[in-house]
Amino acid sequence: MFENLTAKLQAAFDKLGKRGKLTDRDVDVALREVRLALLEADVNYKVVRSFVDRVKERAIGAEVMRSLTPAQQVVKIVHEELIRTLGEPAALNLSGPSPHVIMLVGLQGSGKTTMAAKLALQLRKSGQRPLMVAADTYRPAAVDQLEILGKQIDITVHSEGTAPSPPDICARAIKRAREGAYSSVILDTAGRLQINDQMMGELEEIVQRTHPEEVLLVADAMTGQEAVNVASEFNRRVGLTGIVFTKIDGDARGGAAISIREITGVPIKFLGTGERTHELEVFYPDRLASRILGMGDILTLIERAEASLDQEEAMETAQRMVEGSFTLEDFMKQLQQVKKMGPLGQLLEMIPGLSQYSEQLTPDATEEQFKRVESIIQSMTREERKVPRIINASRKRRIARGSGHTVQEVNQLLREFRDMQNMMKRLTGNKRGLRNIMSMFQ
Repeated sequence: MFENLTAKLQAAFDKLGKRGKLTDRDVDVALREVRLALLEADVNYKVVRSFVDRVKERAIGAEVMRSLTPAQQVVKIVHEELIRTLGEPAALNLSGPSPHVIMLVGLQGSGKTTMAAKLALQLRKSGQRPLMVAADTYRPAAVDQLEILGKQIDITVHSEGTAPSPPDICARAIKRAREGAYSSVILDTAGRLQINDQMMGELEEIVQRTHPEEVLLVADAMTGQEAVNVASEFNRRVGLTGIVFTKIDGDARGGAAISIREITGVPIKFLGTGERTHELEVFYPDRLASRILGMGDILTLIERAEASLDQEEAMETAQRMVEGSFTLEDFMKQLQQVKKMGPLGQLLEMIPGLSQYSEQLTPDATEEQFKRVESIIQSMTREERKVPRIINASRKRRIARGSGHTVQEVNQLLREFRDMQNMMKRLTGNKRGLRNIMSMFQ
């Protein structure tokens, strides 16, 4: 989402880094580029002005001028002020007696129904017993969609069709949750425009009858600055406790995420990183600020790995690497596990120093590369996967025909695999390299 902003900010800071000692004019020129980058990213102009003024006040003071690395000091100040703009991290309020009611509101098409399933899955992982409520009686098939998602993730859905009124459905769902010992209830309400007084009045009635601990606005990151206006009006009418941004894996410019906390005072609580039910991240301002500035986000990368990777299988693979018995079968399993962690471009953004390469990896291109490798390996016999050196010219032609690829592509894959094997042999050839590899999987 922040690719263009990250590139422009890094270009501005690179120019500063070429100067040994900064003058007031150097800072002014850099901050002008920062201001333009933020405005182009759709950040609210009031937020941009306040942000740049704060950075300038600190950057032209003794804090920078006396520093041995003034350019790095400016980057540090920008990073700190960006965190300040994004606000403090805010967890879901699950205090008090059960069931804890979480109400999802927002515009049509913002992704509320899918978000209900994502939140339910997140709550179950944390030990909760959630109940999802199909309270969108206006959108065709909304009830069916939530029921299908509920079956996919094995979480109960309370639905009464489209005839009853949403406030009545929600009230009866709360009663069912109490009787059924559910610890949390997620209300999936219908999408509505913030200027529709009748529909907003319906939300106010639901709030009065269910007393939710959390009222979360599900906002599409593609909405741009209008998301700030939407959040302000929803907050005025129903009292928002948090924002959830969806579709941040798209090509939105990201300005709304930076603006919304400072304008509305409502914290961002989650980021939807994809369409699948497990693709939901807790929002950490410091981590997002680091990603925006191209500094990476190792903590989130580790959390994704822990959630996605099979630790026992990873240990067995590491052992085979050390023993030199790593096969093409193992290689394919590792690729499949990496795919579970998300698009490769997203993962590169989280590694310091590699964010500039992420924009070269479009989701479609990366998916195509994974499919190519999988189809070639799957066209091999079990023996060929275990002992690739037996693959001669005739076998390569058969594999190419079976996978729908060329012999050259089969040769390329085998060459890359041999290179990786040789690299592993060099790494495991000394005790230090061996310790490094094994420590990755502990």
